Amino acid sequence: MKILVNGIQSNLRFSSAHVIPGHESCGYIHGHSYFVDVEIEGERAGKFEFVVDFKDVKEYTKALCDELDHRLLIPVYNDLIEFKDFDKDNESIFNLKKKHAVHFKVDGKGYSIPAVDCVFLPLPYTSAEELSKFFAETLAKKLAETYDNLEYVSVCVNEGIGQGAMYRKDL
Repeated sequence: MKILVNGIQSNLRFSSAHVIPGHESCGYIHGHSYFVDVEIEGERAGKFEFVVDFKDVKEYTKALCDELDHRLLIPVYNDLIEFKDFDKDNESIFNLKKKHAVHFKVDGKGYSIPAVDCVFLPLPYTSAEELSKFFAETLAKKLAETYDNLEYVSVCVNEGIGQGAMYRKDL
């Protein structure tokens, strides 16, 4: 059986800025008002014969949305982003979070931004495709701590109404 959670109606939203280094039009810092839809399939189980409790799905997804909300999303593992005083091949992303400010270049343009204004993601891009994969894998891992009856978790990260990317994580 499948359960569906509509991101707009369930307030699973975040507004963030990002950049897709090297892209002709998305290579500039710009923002979106995202919303996140979730689909989960599994067997009904437990005292109430739920596939999964909607409350849990919304709570975990909302926590991810809140973490990204009103921040600049930086894909740390993008080859076109050059960080100053940070070696992405040998240092942890957590070292970036500890900095007062982060200094980096994208296509030769230099930026200096307070680290608290950023979310450093272990991704090559902050595209809808990569964000949907990030959400699905993170949500699947969290739900697997409580539920052993799930077949897959699918997440669609929408960059506004009419366009989004969906990723399915089989369990």
